Amino acid sequence: MRSLMIGTRGSRLAITQTEMVAAGLKAAVPGIEIGIEIIHTKGDKILDVPLAKVGGKGLFVKEIEEALLDGRCDLAVHSLKDVPAELPDGLILGAALVREVAYDAFVSRSWQCPKSLPQGARVGTSSLRRQAMLMAIRPDLCVVSLRGNVETRLRKLDEGLDAIVLAAAGLRRLGLSDRISAFLTPPEFVPAAGQGIVVVECRTDDSEVLDLLRRALEHAPTRIVMRAERAFLAAMGGGCQVPLGAFARIEGEAIVMAGMLGRPDGTDLRLVNVEGSVKSPEDAGRQVAQQLLANGGRQILDELEAAAS
Repeated sequence: MRSLMIGTRGSRLAITQTEMVAAGLKAAVPGIEIGIEIIHTKGDKILDVPLAKVGGKGLFVKEIEEALLDGRCDLAVHSLKDVPAELPDGLILGAALVREVAYDAFVSRSWQCPKSLPQGARVGTSSLRRQAMLMAIRPDLCVVSLRGNVETRLRKLDEGLDAIVLAAAGLRRLGLSDRISAFLTPPEFVPAAGQGIVVVECRTDDSEVLDLLRRALEHAPTRIVMRAERAFLAAMGGGCQVPLGAFARIEGEAIVMAGMLGRPDGTDLRLVNVEGSVKSPEDAGRQVAQQLLANGGRQILDELEAAAS
């Protein structure tokens, strides 16, 4: 194997994550040539509409997956939280890298946490999940839609928002940890499924690339929690249109998992915690979904789907 082409989005964070992957591959195969092809996705092009209103799944991966399938790229680097629960036929997540901090970050110039914000403060986020959890603890907040890359969101904060909420992992990977005022952690804030995990997608029949990914980049504990959280997503059938969160962690031989489903206005949040075995992470994910749906979640989902139709 002499060369590989990696497909990625064009943001600074996406390129940084792709360079992490390239460095790991070069360490495993000295002399290998790696190219990077920047691919603009639908989610990158539509920036003036909230994600929940754009609709559909795979907004940030579809065009990159098409490049994989037609042979323009050998690999694709994604943030796992952007990857739908079901992959196209012929593609596989060949490696899951070591997970960064999975939590959301509260970022503000003047305030230390959501509870310290003044009455009616303006908080920016692109996520219905974050909106719901913010408003559950602070119904008075004015949550405003915030799209764009990390740098764009920070600029909008500096131009007048009181605070923003975004993934801590992105800030840390970009060397911007000093901008984090506080980590937002469970049970009040459950991360998005897959948050903080970088994955590498490839073609299922490319055994040489698959073997290289597993040797050079795969992190087994991250794969376990990824399997649990993606099983939860598949069982819930939720995308950007639903305030949905899941977070699994390993404790010895157990996998401990939290799941969250709510209404966008924060008036009805359902939380579930489950403990399962690391040997069957998908069972834990499905169990969290089943308990959420049985505990009023089905009604919330039906109402949200009816309102969106």
